[in-house]
Amino acid sequence: MGTFAGVNFENMGLLTGKVALVTGATRGIGRAIALRYASEGADVAFTYRSQHEAAQSLKAEIEAMGVRSKAYTSDAADFAQAHEVVEDVKAEFGRIDILVNNAGITKDGLMMRMDEAQWDAVIDTNLKSAFNFIHACTPIMARQRCGSIINMSSVVGESGNAGQCNYSASKAGLIGLAKSIAKEMGPRGIRANCIAPGFISTDMTSALPENLRQEWEKQIPARRAGTPEDVAGVALFLACDMSAYVTGQVISCCGGMNC
Repeated sequence: MGTFAGVNFENMGLLTGKVALVTGATRGIGRAIALRYASEGADVAFTYRSQHEAAQSLKAEIEAMGVRSKAYTSDAADFAQAHEVVEDVKAEFGRIDILVNNAGITKDGLMMRMDEAQWDAVIDTNLKSAFNFIHACTPIMARQRCGSIINMSSVVGESGNAGQCNYSASKAGLIGLAKSIAKEMGPRGIRANCIAPGFISTDMTSALPENLRQEWEKQIPARRAGTPEDVAGVALFLACDMSAYVTGQVISCCGGMNC
């Protein structure tokens, strides 16, 4: 978090006593968020699809910070599996204060060449998964009279992008979902917001040719790609009590790319 008004917010225990559930957390942004939450005192449960070794490594890193952690092999797009994970997290940790819907994939292609399977896979993993976990978590949060839901959207969810109709649609859907949940669940003490990352250095972007990466970076006012840790800082703000009056919002983390 850095400093604000002369106060250093690094590792102040901003999430002490809270329990976070992060989907798709074994790499990139999800991993950075899980570690940042743990460094601020939260117990962290997380899901992953297939990277068992990475999941066990992350769990060990989290527990080394003196908090609890549990990893769940789960297909976030599966309604029943999502509910099973949430039920177990509640039984294991006693509560759920923070839900980060981070699970996501890309299957890019121009609309005229995109097949139904490409569309369905991205919508199910990126958007339906958020519905699944919100559906399972909101009753718990409502009984607690508190909770923060964070949907990981994208700048392309706001602006669109050629060759990413499915991805852009899923990320735009996450924005509408968060805004609707904010209005429905606000009276129960539940907040819902979105983060819209821009060009972030992750496995997804590392596959791009270096010349294309450089062209992207030239278009960013900050003149660099973002890092997963940049996004994790925003996710910490939305999870902790400093954002207690922030709900239904989209916060871009894009170095000015979408300003």
